[in-house]
Amino acid sequence: MTAYALAHLRKAPIHADVLEYLERIQATLTPFEGRFIVHGGIIDVLEGDWPGDVVIIEFPDLANARSWYRSGAYQEIKTLRTRHLAGEVILVAGVGADHSSSQMAAGLRQAHGL
Repeated sequence: MTAYALAHLRKAPIHADVLEYLERIQATLTPFEGRFIVHGGIIDVLEGDWPGDVVIIEFPDLANARSWYRSGAYQEIKTLRTRHLAGEVILVAGVGADHSSSQMAAGLRQAHGL
């Protein structure tokens, strides 16, 4: 099942460390089949507040996503980002092509007696 690394990063002044991070991150992703599917870009906020940028990296599965994040190569460059950009980073499993929110709701109704 496809998995994603999602980062919500607050805007900050450009710093040389962040530029180095950007220059080096792809090499850490390649061994784990990671690829950017969102990397900054225009954000159209429809509800609430969203200060900052969005980054989404796709992996073939959660195991590869976890292995990338924990890898020595990524850990070596991570502080180049974290020292200058505040934000949250999560790993999340995707859903299959056959996912149905109505079937999910039916299962939740049954499980919770609703």
